[in-house]
Amino acid sequence: MLLGVKETNEDLQTHTNKMQNPLSFSRYYFLCLSFTLIGLIGFGWSDGGFCAAPSIVNGDRSEKPLYWKVTNPTLSPQHLQDLPGFTRSVYKRDHALITPESQVFSPLPDWTNTLGAYLITPAMGAHFVMYLAKMQENARSREPPHDIERFLFTIEGTVTLTDAYGISHKLTVDSYAYLPPNFEHSLQCDSSATLVVFERRYAGLGNHISEFIVGSTDKQPLLETPGEVFQLRKLLPQSVPYDFNIHIMDFQPGEFLNVKEVHYNQHGLLLLDGQGIYRLGDSWYPVQTGDAIWMAPFLPQWYAALGKTRSRYLLYKDVNRNPLYA
Repeated sequence: MLLGVKETNEDLQTHTNKMQNPLSFSRYYFLCLSFTLIGLIGFGWSDGGFCAAPSIVNGDRSEKPLYWKVTNPTLSPQHLQDLPGFTRSVYKRDHALITPESQVFSPLPDWTNTLGAYLITPAMGAHFVMYLAKMQENARSREPPHDIERFLFTIEGTVTLTDAYGISHKLTVDSYAYLPPNFEHSLQCDSSATLVVFERRYAGLGNHISEFIVGSTDKQPLLETPGEVFQLRKLLPQSVPYDFNIHIMDFQPGEFLNVKEVHYNQHGLLLLDGQGIYRLGDSWYPVQTGDAIWMAPFLPQWYAALGKTRSRYLLYKDVNRNPLYA
């Protein structure tokens, strides 16, 4: 009964009868509870109900281009997306995690119609740079400075690479090119494309000379990884002329690095697919597609893949040089 409404004798008699008949009283409240639950379920199924929230697992994932989430990432958990000042990015003395919500794009020096976001630079302590280049319609690139080598990996769209001999190469998603220092070349994009680019000053070694390379990930063989379960591909030759390599590493859900690595090499990493947890020093970071990581020498590091899909990351690693002279 509502407060302030006077009960009639008939109402009081009905209520009294219910209290005196336990079976009728139970049925009465069972019906009330049933109608309440049906109402809540109906609300949950409606467009504005609690069941209308989007699923975390993307149902049409197979229809999306490879690496589509690198350029269309989930920026943060839904309940934190509107929280001012929130970011997962971290910068410390010996490592950095640069996540998509804090990547800053601006016109890329010496490129036309191209926006770039520098993710790793010598200001951190790295001896290389890693950046994203978003080429737009009629975009062009120029060569890097003198004695700088360059590695390109396409994560979205298609670009045309013209080499020193005037030969054109189409770089589609998952394809790459290595440009030796002082090697004449140009990039052209007719619509739009996104590249991840690594550059460093070449550490020459006697008469050893690196060579121009164009390739694709799926053409590279899987290499043995004794004691490990992940799949490994190396995109550059392992021979002495090359002072760095680029690894593609695949982890199925639940797989992890067995070795807790501590070494003299530097790393630059871009998570191309999936999600997981990365240990960097004494910190543990949830990571997902689109995240970039810098790892300094001798930083304790470890990774485990989480979620329901494969994790794949692209990893820069300096090699084939004595650390006394690197």
